[in-house]
Amino acid sequence: MPLSWNEIKDRALRFSREWALESSEDAEAKSFWDGFFEVFGVSRRRVASFERRVKKIDGRDGYIDLLWKGVLLIEHKSRGKDLDRASAQARDYFHGLIEAELPKYLLVSDFARFRLYDLDADGDFIEFPLLDLHRQVRRFGFIAGYQARAFKEQDPVNIEAAERMGRLHDALKASGYSGHALEVLLVRLLFCLFADDTGIFPRLAFYELIARRSAADGSDVGAWLAQLFQTLDTPPAQRQKALDAQLAELPYVNGRLFAEPLPLAAFDATMRQLLLDACALDWSRISPAIFGSLFQSVMDAKARRNLGAHYTSESNILKLIQPLFLDELKAELERIGHNEGRLKSFHVKLSNLRFLDPACGCGNFLVLAYRELRLLEIEVLERLYARQGSVFKGVSEHVAVDVDQFYGIEIEEFPAQIAQVALWLMDHQMNLRVAEQFGEYFARLPLTKSPTIVHGNALRIDWNSVVPREQLSYILGNPPFGGKHYQSKEQRADQTLVTREIKSGSDLDFVANWFITAARYVDGRNIDFAFVATNSISQGEQVPLLWPYLLDRMRLHIRFAHRTFKWSNEARGKAAVHCVIVGMTSTAPASCRLFDYDSPTAEPHETSVKNINPYLSSGASIVVLKRSKPLVERPVMRCGSKPSDGGHLILTPDERDQLLASYTAATAWIRPFIGSEEFINGTKRWCLWLDGVAPGELRAVRPVMDRVNAVRAFREASSAEPTRRAALTPSRFFFVSQPRTEYILVPEVSSERRHYVPVGWMPSEVISSNKNYIIAEPSLWIFGLLQSAMHMRWLSTVGGRLESRFQYSASMVYNTFPWPELAPEPLSPGGEGSNKHRLAIETAAQAVLDARAQFPGSTLADLYDPLTMPSALVKAHHALDRAVDAAYIAAEKAAGRKPPKLGSDAERVAFLFERYQALTSLLPAAKAKPGRRRTPASLSKEPD
Repeated sequence: MPLSWNEIKDRALRFSREWALESSEDAEAKSFWDGFFEVFGVSRRRVASFERRVKKIDGRDGYIDLLWKGVLLIEHKSRGKDLDRASAQARDYFHGLIEAELPKYLLVSDFARFRLYDLDADGDFIEFPLLDLHRQVRRFGFIAGYQARAFKEQDPVNIEAAERMGRLHDALKASGYSGHALEVLLVRLLFCLFADDTGIFPRLAFYELIARRSAADGSDVGAWLAQLFQTLDTPPAQRQKALDAQLAELPYVNGRLFAEPLPLAAFDATMRQLLLDACALDWSRISPAIFGSLFQSVMDAKARRNLGAHYTSESNILKLIQPLFLDELKAELERIGHNEGRLKSFHVKLSNLRFLDPACGCGNFLVLAYRELRLLEIEVLERLYARQGSVFKGVSEHVAVDVDQFYGIEIEEFPAQIAQVALWLMDHQMNLRVAEQFGEYFARLPLTKSPTIVHGNALRIDWNSVVPREQLSYILGNPPFGGKHYQSKEQRADQTLVTREIKSGSDLDFVANWFITAARYVDGRNIDFAFVATNSISQGEQVPLLWPYLLDRMRLHIRFAHRTFKWSNEARGKAAVHCVIVGMTSTAPASCRLFDYDSPTAEPHETSVKNINPYLSSGASIVVLKRSKPLVERPVMRCGSKPSDGGHLILTPDERDQLLASYTAATAWIRPFIGSEEFINGTKRWCLWLDGVAPGELRAVRPVMDRVNAVRAFREASSAEPTRRAALTPSRFFFVSQPRTEYILVPEVSSERRHYVPVGWMPSEVISSNKNYIIAEPSLWIFGLLQSAMHMRWLSTVGGRLESRFQYSASMVYNTFPWPELAPEPLSPGGEGSNKHRLAIETAAQAVLDARAQFPGSTLADLYDPLTMPSALVKAHHALDRAVDAAYIAAEKAAGRKPPKLGSDAERVAFLFERYQALTSLLPAAKAKPGRRRTPASLSKEPD
């Protein structure tokens, strides 16, 4: 398994520091490069060889210092030598290599400097000193087993187009032109704007009509538009002879786009100018895939939230369609080469593919899928008919891919209309590409074929009525998201229907309904599907609800996945959300593609793995079920104390100071009060902790009594019966779990940027809120395990997320964590239990606390920021990790099992899943309830 980037950076730092101290006389190239490859977790001996003899272009023999065939050539020089000369010498060796051996990268070095050439990128290179290696390791991802994926950013004109159309929409709506008529009008205007700049209309015909023929006050714009639309819907032979000449030159569009009569839109001067502003853009630069963002720009924020819509950029759409079908088709075309018979068969295959987006919105995914399919077809035609010369007569007869291969379902009428138009416009763009490529004009007008876009509820209609499953190839899309508490009444009713076979299915995120419905539609057939989803479906309590049904009941497999990343879009408002992409298949794949991110905004790097589990990690498909108590005998973890007080028992520092200035007797009642925010960032809050305060003392402090009275009123007004009952004890927190001793604290939420979630050892006088989890029986042994890399990997894999931040849970993380099984050793002479591994963990845990104490002015946020974490604390954590890893290895040996490899995060996660599966298999079997389907034996099950 590949090392994590953090591990590689650590290794690179150690390597560079070690070799920076090596003298020139002692430096030995082979040892240097062996160590270099070890930085990336790769044995040099397995992939590359030293001193490969080749014939140079001048006929003389040359010796390549190090060659990894087809990947990397290394030329090494003594310290201080000329790297330009080394590069030129290395390139001389290319002549003596066969094509399959030619490298993609060239690396030259002199022990003190590296220079890396990317030979597939026009020979661009980066040069940096040895001591900067840890900052540049990503450039060597091809060594570590990662394949960087980057996507082209979109043209800013797309955003400007969305904004301008949004302003026109707002003005028309404000004037009273709204509803269905406004939606259809906007779709037609979008078509005309696009047609004006792309050759559908004579150049700028639409702009000239509005700018030159309509009145400056806008009073006749509506009438001109009505006449324009009627003309576009009328074949030339049926048009009146006296038709205005500017209108008469426009083409017949058909497709029923302009068939429906609309009420006249009353424009004024401002609205006319807004339309002309939209005309001023060069619409030939705008991708029809942006129509989704255009649609977003004409929706208000409330409608956008209610629909659960999250609109997409092209780069994000490509993250889905490339691994779903595009990469395989490109690879197949590459294998075919120029074989005429196979090219023709491949061309037929492209024309027979069928795609369905069952939540298509404005068609973004369908439009880009169509564009990529047409680009592949153009490449096929180029290979087949290149011999025709610069002009290929009759090319239109050979273009077989068309919009009628694409199907969509959309619950809203307006985006359904846009989806259809967007596909037509993309078709025209690709026809222009064909014309440019083959030198013959090609346009499909009038429109004779149409995509099938059904206006309806995808969770209520039979998808077979849209496209029979026997004809379909792929399903794709970006369905709406929405947690249980954010769903509308209608959405909850839909979810109840879809999840009827799943226990507690109503707790799933709304997006899960599309996975379930797609699985039933596919029904074991050779139809792969992929959806964008909220990352919650691969975390915490959602996993055991959804994935046993998909993987076991429906017998599906995860073929590829993108782990959590930030979903960006190109429209105003930018409804940011953290997403995953999951691609599924009915046939077990030979290998799976896993895309991971160092941060939600980073570029993905790809790894090939044997299996992707429901947590979107490499490993067996094991599902972790929440538990009410730990897997083995351990202290209970519970949440901190919850005030439910309307804020009246909580004090700011100023409120505390004001109270104590007048009532010093209240000093003993005011305690520090910390949630996750206060614990990590060091902010101050206080609370009134009135347990045990005599009533007479309490009544003597009027400001405190006023607060207690406000708590009573707040609780009495609650709609929750338990909260109303708590009004009887308004001076007490609603839920009290505060220990009377020191305790361990784990924050509920922490940044994913941190290598470790900081765990606290707290004094009893500090009151923990319900935004933390606490253990009232503290020990350094427990603290050490919770603060270790092993526990961090478990949290990051099976825990929940708040956006992308870690979200801790006692039932899903602490209670399911597979602890090391350390048998007690004989008692020491002093009478205390002695276990060297336990003692090692306790010693290392104390060292972590001691390292923190060296920086009393720093918050935990300061101490655990990856950029500012002190070296003393880093070393202490690494020592703790080694002690914990050693404890697990010793436990496995003692149990007669094979010791695990724990050299990387991926190995840790795989081992923990194995231990979880083994531990849960020892639990008593759950008694089957009458009429209830049992959980599959292949998935872990906790007794009821």
